[in-house]
Amino acid sequence: MNAADIEARLRSALSPDSLLVQDDSHLHAGHAGASEGRHYSVHIVAGVFAGLSRVARHRLVYDSLGSLSAQRVHALVIVAKAPGEA
Repeated sequence: MNAADIEARLRSALSPDSLLVQDDSHLHAGHAGASEGRHYSVHIVAGVFAGLSRVARHRLVYDSLGSLSAQRVHALVIVAKAPGEA
């Protein structure tokens, strides 16, 4: 899995207004757990998040990634907002 795979899944599932997926693995080189998988950051704005709690928003992101989230991902930072919150 890579950032492009994450982006494709999220665009397809959540139709975001804006989306940025970054591979932050280089920032964690040499740290404990770095060899267990990649580190990613997701910044997403989508209408589907309106009225949802932070936990519910994160669940939608993880559900959208499906089996990808279990493939060599050590950490996933999620910033999920509804339009107008950004």
